[in-house]
Amino acid sequence: MSADPNRLILTGENPFIRLSETDGGPVTTNASYWRIIMSPGGPGHVLYVKSELTQDRWRIYSDNIAMARWLQNTVQGMLNAELADTSIPVTDAEFYKNGDARDFWTESLSAHGEEIALTWHDIGEPLLIHTQPGPPPARKYGVCTVLIPALGARLTVNGVQAKGRPFATQREGRPFSTCALAFSESWTEAR
Repeated sequence: MSADPNRLILTGENPFIRLSETDGGPVTTNASYWRIIMSPGGPGHVLYVKSELTQDRWRIYSDNIAMARWLQNTVQGMLNAELADTSIPVTDAEFYKNGDARDFWTESLSAHGEEIALTWHDIGEPLLIHTQPGPPPARKYGVCTVLIPALGARLTVNGVQAKGRPFATQREGRPFSTCALAFSESWTEAR
């Protein structure tokens, strides 16, 4: 056994939902949810979401704006370049969760008259993924995470469900989905 030689920059969870109306078609809802336990921006929650329910514009909801912006400038901005734009407003929100990853998992938030819920169900077999940070053109950050595919998922805003659905995919030769829970997620950068 050996310690990872890289610097740990965050640990937490990062479940995501990517819905499409057709298999391989354009993503109609893209949601990246974070529950951060430790980061240079502190702990907290943030949801980055773009959907027809948000007029096809990115919206950001968080209970820690410093953490939300830090993620935009690092890992989330690397994962999706559109979210590196720190001029996107951040709305204060309160976050809740319920469920059990064996059956279903729901993350919810309340923000100034908005209620948003993300639910994952039809849970598949977990995969443990570990990557190392690398020099360009490789990813700048490495990750170790437990990815749990969900063949069922939905996102609602004030009770209205987003169009589209998850689709089955493969990852590392294993069954996966366009929607997944991502637990025990730790990101690193080279020292």
